[in-house]
Amino acid sequence: MAKTTEPKLGLAVMQVLATRPKHVGTVRTLIREVPKYVKLTADDQEPSLIRQGEEMWEQRVRNLKSHDKTPGNVIAEGFVEHVGPGLYQLTDAGLLHLKHEGLI
Repeated sequence: MAKTTEPKLGLAVMQVLATRPKHVGTVRTLIREVPKYVKLTADDQEPSLIRQGEEMWEQRVRNLKSHDKTPGNVIAEGFVEHVGPGLYQLTDAGLLHLKHEGLI
């Protein structure tokens, strides 16, 4: 089974951020909450080869900023901003996108 796509994983990140005060969340919060919004595959749940004790999907959430030029990445699309070490914020465009999709 394939990994969850970047856009689907990003959408779950956005949904989590939409529930947070000022639409800001820590990586730790995202990792705790994302599985409530997306069904993770077996491939997503494989152990990370880089970060011991993490699953592949957790590593992908942690590395959102380092993939900020990748099409489909929520930062590249302007839906989420990196606002500090380990902190992400949903943008107005991200909030509008979630509303347009009927997800909030």
